[in-house]
Amino acid sequence: MASVQWPCLILALLSGLVVPSFPGSPSQLLEEVDGTEVHSTKISCKVTSRFAHNVVTTKAINRANTAKEVSFDVELPKTAFITNFTLTIDGVTYPGNVKEKEVAKKQYEKAVSQGKTAGLVKASGRKLEKFTVSVNIAAGSQVTFELTYEELLKRHKGKYEMYLKVQPKQLVKHFEIEADIFEPQGISTLDAKASFITNDVLGSALTKSFSGKKGHVSFKPSLDQQRSCPTCTESLINGDFIITYDVNRESPANVQIVNGYFVHFFAPQGLPVVPKNIVFVIDISGSMQGRKMEQTKDALLKILEDVKEDDYLNFILFSGDVTTWKDNLVQATPENIQEARTFVRNIQDQGMTNINDGLLRGISMLNKAWAENTAPERSTSIIIMLTDGDANVGESRPPKIQENVRNAIGGKFPLYNLGFGHNLNYNFLESMALENHGFARRIYEDSDANLQLQGFYEEVANPLLTGVEVEYPDNAILDLTQNAYHHFYDGSEIVVAGRLVDNDMNNFKADVKGHGATNDLTFTEEVDLKEMEKALQEQDYIFGNYIERLWAYLTIEQLLEKRKNAQGDEKENLTAQALDLSLKYHFVTPLTSMVVTKPEDNENQTALVDKPGEGPVDTVIPSMAYLNSYQAPQTPYYYVDGDPHFIIQVAEKDDAICFNIDEEPGTVLRLVQDPITGFTVNGQIIGDKTVSPNSETRKTYFGKLGIANAQMDFRIEVTPEKITLWNGAAQSTFSWLDTVKVTQDGLSVMINRKKNMVVSFGDGVTFVVVLHQVWKKHPIHQDFLGFYVVDSQQMSAQTHGLLGQFFHPFDFQVSDIHPGSDPTKPHATMVVKNHRLTVTRGSQKDYRKDVSNGTKVACWFVHNNGQGLIDGVLSDYIVPDLF
Repeated sequence: MASVQWPCLILALLSGLVVPSFPGSPSQLLEEVDGTEVHSTKISCKVTSRFAHNVVTTKAINRANTAKEVSFDVELPKTAFITNFTLTIDGVTYPGNVKEKEVAKKQYEKAVSQGKTAGLVKASGRKLEKFTVSVNIAAGSQVTFELTYEELLKRHKGKYEMYLKVQPKQLVKHFEIEADIFEPQGISTLDAKASFITNDVLGSALTKSFSGKKGHVSFKPSLDQQRSCPTCTESLINGDFIITYDVNRESPANVQIVNGYFVHFFAPQGLPVVPKNIVFVIDISGSMQGRKMEQTKDALLKILEDVKEDDYLNFILFSGDVTTWKDNLVQATPENIQEARTFVRNIQDQGMTNINDGLLRGISMLNKAWAENTAPERSTSIIIMLTDGDANVGESRPPKIQENVRNAIGGKFPLYNLGFGHNLNYNFLESMALENHGFARRIYEDSDANLQLQGFYEEVANPLLTGVEVEYPDNAILDLTQNAYHHFYDGSEIVVAGRLVDNDMNNFKADVKGHGATNDLTFTEEVDLKEMEKALQEQDYIFGNYIERLWAYLTIEQLLEKRKNAQGDEKENLTAQALDLSLKYHFVTPLTSMVVTKPEDNENQTALVDKPGEGPVDTVIPSMAYLNSYQAPQTPYYYVDGDPHFIIQVAEKDDAICFNIDEEPGTVLRLVQDPITGFTVNGQIIGDKTVSPNSETRKTYFGKLGIANAQMDFRIEVTPEKITLWNGAAQSTFSWLDTVKVTQDGLSVMINRKKNMVVSFGDGVTFVVVLHQVWKKHPIHQDFLGFYVVDSQQMSAQTHGLLGQFFHPFDFQVSDIHPGSDPTKPHATMVVKNHRLTVTRGSQKDYRKDVSNGTKVACWFVHNNGQGLIDGVLSDYIVPDLF
């Protein structure tokens, strides 16, 4: 029966030293290895709506008279994200902490240099990563290891599968695997089996049941059931434990909403298969000789048995040259299939590797079939390429090959790349497939390589829909994950998640549109949120905000995929979004690491949990760590906020410069002045309630802003208490408790209750004032304002002021970046306005969208009140009054 991958996991607990057996009865020996007793091991899996939350817990006791080292090994799926690890020794818990990768790296580099630490996670086999941690525990001490990881289960060939490879390495007094499954659609099938134990023994140790929406599997072998023989002290538990299940499909879609987040599952059944035009582009270079070539031919012959008569196909072979089976696509008639078998059997390896020309020939063939209408009208096209090496003849530069392929396909059909073995640039194959709406798969050089190839083809053999688009009501959804797919394949599932704009909405509607084999289809799912809320109350198995975490997992996964093909600003933006979500939800991803501190020889030792990948991992250098957490706006912006922190975003550099102003409370500073348009903006400084005698630690802010336009005879005075508008002599006063919009000729003032005020003068001048409120009884701080220029296009070239002078393009150069006293804040030399300055990499906050927490903005900090950056000296900007 076909099945799908769910969390795969291998568990092993070892004692650090192995000693020979010694006399005694089995009952005396069965629980200890080298004096270390593994008291219990439990794998607990809670699955709610395909989202799996897995906790692996092992408890051990050192019964020896001396300290012993105990190691904890868990192998988990490459697609899973570790979310937590704790180590508890004699009641003292040492937790893991997820941090940005380079920040975490700095934290443990010193320990690494002393030879005390090691990375804890590394790739292991085809689908797994191994998590390993070892610790010395004193005589008589107890240790508990607990690892948590999460994953969205992907439906594959009609099933979800939980694959656990368990290796306790010794008998365990309390060994247990327990899985609780909750599926609102209802569970249709549930099964469990083990490769390491006979069915009669398995039957007495295993319980499995499902009814309605709930399923349960428990495996609790006794000590005698764990023995490899009746009198043995070795464990036979060493192999695969597999749980498979699927859900009811009474309707093609299912939408679930919890706490303002939704997930939409879509998997229709019973649709006719869309005919496909498929081209196989096969590497026959010399490196494919021997077993690889024979396995490839075996797989292609088996695939030919499964090709449907409505399909069209062809074979492209590439080495140093390119050859084809037929000049054009041909229908998969019995006669043509027989001829194709003969062609495949006669394939011989030879020569070099010309990936570029092979792919372009195959793409051209598919494009020609469409242009000449020789392919069925409602068919879909697919190209599959298999190679075992890198391009070494013809066009061999990966970026250029990608560009050629991208331009030739033009988004019309997907490309699937299969990489045979490890002597190739897998990242290149994956990147090229992803940007052409496909994916890459590594084929491992093993006895089952032909089965791996056949298995891949089965995934894409039966397209039921093409051009799938998932639609939701306008302006009702935020932060939507991918909602457009080239194909929906039979046995798979489309999953879309997002956030509701209005948590109090009563109804939710979702449409899925696609092209079928005979007609266009629209599937509509309508949800009554009140009824759903009642239904969700019965979900005993739910852990926390599972749909929110599912959304975060899916969003991070898709951002990381997009990032593989992004460049420049786009890549930084994707990195920033994925990093922020990884940190917020405590996921160990390629952008984060978990720092684990553990006791070692009476001192704490630090280790790092990283997420390995298929190839080289992009690193984020410390000087860019904060820059990557900020999404730059499309137009330059300038603002002053906090203790006055001035931020100048330089669009040409995709970077920012910042400086502080330290002046006495009561001082009024000229921020913007344009003699041509008549705009002026001034700000008055306030201080904390309690004045520090040390001026270096004094905090000052803007407590009053004056915005005026002399030509319009209009003024606005803003304080943390109120907003006062003068139109000539007419005065209007508003509270920050108001939500109101004021408009007149060419002017718009929008006050958003307790958040901000947006002032727009026509198209081309927009200011935002942000309100910062603190606890009224705070002994030190008081409310203050931030001022943001988000549009200055209509300001004249004569605009000046602390912010206004930067509205005009200017250039700067940064060089000689070197470590500072704080490793996260390197120093550098900046040349700007004919001055050579020493600057420091730092960060400030942008509070426009999130007034509570803000968004970090990386910038080069200019010291001494911006001296050398601002024109003239600071005193030039001090004015007597607000207007």
